[in-house]
Amino acid sequence: MAVELKKGQKVNLSKTAVSGEILINLNWTQGITKKGLFGPTTKQQSIDLDLGAFVELNDGTKYVVQALGNSFGDLKSAPYVALDGDDRTGAALGGENIRVNGKMSTKIKRMLVYTFIYEGAASWRQADAVVTIKYAGGDDIVVRMDEYSTSQTMCAIAEIVNVNGSMAIEKLIRFFNGQQDMDNAFGWGFRWTVGRK
Repeated sequence: MAVELKKGQKVNLSKTAVSGEILINLNWTQGITKKGLFGPTTKQQSIDLDLGAFVELNDGTKYVVQALGNSFGDLKSAPYVALDGDDRTGAALGGENIRVNGKMSTKIKRMLVYTFIYEGAASWRQADAVVTIKYAGGDDIVVRMDEYSTSQTMCAIAEIVNVNGSMAIEKLIRFFNGQQDMDNAFGWGFRWTVGRK
């Protein structure tokens, strides 16, 4: 079973559910092969989507977890959130995963989960991205990237907030021109520099 969130909809994970690992998975479609009318078959440029998260702990410390800048996070120590790796094409069956240490979830105040197009055309329709949140003892939560009419390369997917020890997840799907713009919109207050991976 899976629960698909609509924009602005929230769902709460039970306190017992978040005692285990919470898995946030991003999957998308790689470049599409098309046959030319008069020429050979051509393949569109693959899209490199990156999954990331802003994380704030209850003590006020803030972290960025993303492949850009090699900030992969850590499960055993702060921020208790980690990115598995970096899928450059969308071809990997597992996509990209952020893992949250559920045993330490009470230390996490809030998270902003996002994706951005690192390379390739800003075509969200072509990417057809889907984020699935999995946790023990509950239905998968599905957040589809179902808005396409933008050339902006950054998308805030969902916000996860700690509410009395439970995690409340809200679908956002809001687009921005980059991390700085998204940061400003949600009031995180990071200082940004150009990063590479």
